Amino acid sequence: MFKKLLKLSLAIGMFATFLQGASTFTLKLQSADPSGSINFKLQEKWAKTVATMTNSDIKIEILPVNSIVKYTETLDAIGAGVLDGEISSIAYFSGKDPAFALMGNTVGAWSDPNDLILFMEYGGGNEFMNKLMNPYGVTFVSAMTNGLESLVAKKPIRSVAELKGLKMRAPEGLVQAVFKAAGAAPVNLPYSEVFTSLDKGVIEAADASTLAVNAQAGLNKIAKYPIFPGFHSIPLMDLSINTKLWNKMPKNYQEIIKVSFRDYVRQIISTIKLSDKAEAARATATKDYTIITWPESEKIKFRRIAQGEWKKMSTESPNAKEAYDLITKFLKDNGMI
Repeated sequence: MFKKLLKLSLAIGMFATFLQGASTFTLKLQSADPSGSINFKLQEKWAKTVATMTNSDIKIEILPVNSIVKYTETLDAIGAGVLDGEISSIAYFSGKDPAFALMGNTVGAWSDPNDLILFMEYGGGNEFMNKLMNPYGVTFVSAMTNGLESLVAKKPIRSVAELKGLKMRAPEGLVQAVFKAAGAAPVNLPYSEVFTSLDKGVIEAADASTLAVNAQAGLNKIAKYPIFPGFHSIPLMDLSINTKLWNKMPKNYQEIIKVSFRDYVRQIISTIKLSDKAEAARATATKDYTIITWPESEKIKFRRIAQGEWKKMSTESPNAKEAYDLITKFLKDNGMI
């Protein structure tokens, strides 16, 4: 009898080990952020949360930007199995379809990062992104954003009219097209050259990052009239995973990843908002630089100009047209245009 029980116990143990192994996943996700940045640290914290919630059945390694492939190549790398997933920016894939550009940074559309997240979760954005990414063997799991960017400037810019002739840095694509339509003279410069270009007077203003990040980079010391809160740019970012791998995961593990990542998104939005508010309060108290705040009427003017550029881009592909219709419907339904 003992031998029979022993054999049965060993068989059960081996079966349990098999089941545990079958439900264990190790994922390598490449981030769009460098190691050491606040975003990267929060992503690592999220990965630890997933491990805790799954009793280490899901282990996620966050890799810094460009560590395995170039930041513009992650979509193909995930589909090919070189990477298991990404936490990156949708606009990086604009060359594949203009819809990625329109969804990735709908310039002038959003005044608050939570509005973008609402659109993604309740306005059909998540579903549309899966339509775009599924053909590449990639599943769009969740949306995220880093927050509302602040325009840095060496002179006060208080209205759309004062953008006329302004020499400024704006990334190639929709951001550049919108500022050009608004009367500015945008040039394409890498972020690494923004400080030097402002300092030497090559440009007078720059689309860069959030108020606190710009301050940490020293941009507000030489461009002493930042516009805050920002009005032009909230980039859409994503958590996306190889579709075959995603489909192998039990539904409860998929839900843990989704829910925990949504919590991470709220953390990053709140962290950035608090950092920006603290920096604005510090700058006001010390008078290190002068914050310019646009009235809502000027934001609406800029958004109307931006809409014309969205519409132009919508003619470039069927997916871009669908993205345009989806975004504008949500904005109209919620009284934002």
